[in-house]
Amino acid sequence: QVQLVESGGGLVQAGGSLRLSCAASGRTFSSYSVAWFRQPPGKERAFVAAVSRNSDSTRYADSVKGRFTISRDNAKTTVYLQMNSLRPEDTAAYYCAASNSYLLAITNTAYDYWGQGTQVTVSS
Repeated sequence: QVQLVESGGGLVQAGGSLRLSCAASGRTFSSYSVAWFRQPPGKERAFVAAVSRNSDSTRYADSVKGRFTISRDNAKTTVYLQMNSLRPEDTAAYYCAASNSYLLAITNTAYDYWGQGTQVTVSS
C-alpha cells in the first residue's frame, strides 16, 4: 500500500510555470507506476501524464505535450510534474495516482491509490 500527498499548487499568470510534487510513503514506491490527473471545476477527472516504475517510459495527454514534464526520484519516493507555458485552461485540481501495473494507463480505474489533490489556478 502507498499513501500520496501532493503539493506545489497555487495561482500563476498565463505563461508561467509551476512544479507539483507527489510525495509517497512506503518502501515499495519503486514498484508503482505513477500518474497525474486533473479535474477542472464541473468537469470529469482527466489524464495528464504518467511515468513508469524506473522512469524508462512516460506518457502525456496531447493537451500538455511539450509543456509538461513528469519525472520521479525513487530514492526520495517523489514524483514531479513540471508545468511550463501554463494556460487558463490548465486550471484544475491536480491529483497523483499510483498503480501496481507496469502499464501507463490513462483511465482513472487503472489506479489504486490517490492523493488528496492540489489546486492550480492560471489567470489570464
